[in-house]
Amino acid sequence: MSLAAAWAAVDDRAAADFWCTLEDRRPGLLPNSEASLFFATLGSLVAGDDDRAGRAALLMVLGRAYRRYDLLPHATTVSDALLATVVRHGANPPWKAAVDRATHVVRRAAARVGDGPAWWPAQVIGHERPSPGIAVLTVRPWRRLPHHPGQAVPVCTPRLPGRWRWLSPANLPRADGTVELHVRAVPAGAVSHRLVHDVRPGELIWLGPPGNDGLGLPSGRTGDLLLVAGGTGLAPLRALVEQVAAAPAGRRVTLVVGVRAFVDLYDAIALDKLQCAHDWLTLVPAFSDDPCAEPAEQGEALTIALDHHRPDQDIYLCGPPGMLAGARSRLLALGIPATRIHTPVTFTH
Repeated sequence: MSLAAAWAAVDDRAAADFWCTLEDRRPGLLPNSEASLFFATLGSLVAGDDDRAGRAALLMVLGRAYRRYDLLPHATTVSDALLATVVRHGANPPWKAAVDRATHVVRRAAARVGDGPAWWPAQVIGHERPSPGIAVLTVRPWRRLPHHPGQAVPVCTPRLPGRWRWLSPANLPRADGTVELHVRAVPAGAVSHRLVHDVRPGELIWLGPPGNDGLGLPSGRTGDLLLVAGGTGLAPLRALVEQVAAAPAGRRVTLVVGVRAFVDLYDAIALDKLQCAHDWLTLVPAFSDDPCAEPAEQGEALTIALDHHRPDQDIYLCGPPGMLAGARSRLLALGIPATRIHTPVTFTH
């Protein structure tokens, strides 16, 4: 049996058992209220069934948790408690080596993630399905989430505890603290499927520490922008538009929104409101498979975006892997400086 399969077989009582084991060995080390999510997240890392982006999300959260609760000096105690728990609950594969590896990488992650909360409980106050397979969630964290436009946030639902996935807030920080998240259900995405199809208003989810993903606007630069979005890759780029709107500096923004067909323009109302409110914003749809679209709007997003490119623009791209694959090399081949090309470094949509 694989580590991932063994971890999936660990029953719901294991988290309470883990906390009791840890409390017996080092009283007061981890609050009981946080132990269940911590156990599930650490176990997911040990099981190792995540892709690179999912692993990065786990390490962001766990690195913060180890710093937040001063667990680094007691990492061996934590690891031994986890190991004892999973063995008691029937996990038979070679967990000792896997736990040791996980502890090592968490130590390294903790040195990079900085201080602050490991996660923010957030209530889902809005859940809309504007397009097949896509949901727009509005959540209100119990404590204000210190996010900035272009950042990514690990997200976890209690329906799959310990499984974290990156999402980008689609908005500038709001006075009421709410955060808007755009989610596409992908075939192999258990977390995204739950967020799109199962989660409902009133439920709680967890938000992890915001992380820079290469899409922020550099301070001191006020040049024009060419933003190229594919699917829910629109979210961080819409947040950049809101950032420009909040501090006008004479820059002009062209936002190219790439979708398959007109029905896939899931955020059309919000985008129309932005365009009506700001004459410096130009919206350009790009339809890859819609014969009814205008000829100038037919094609993949980057190709259409290049028709609107000017040498003084910074280019931001965010979307699915198929859209981003080769995009940087294509732009470099056209003579666009690398310093003007911005793509996500942690995750794609």
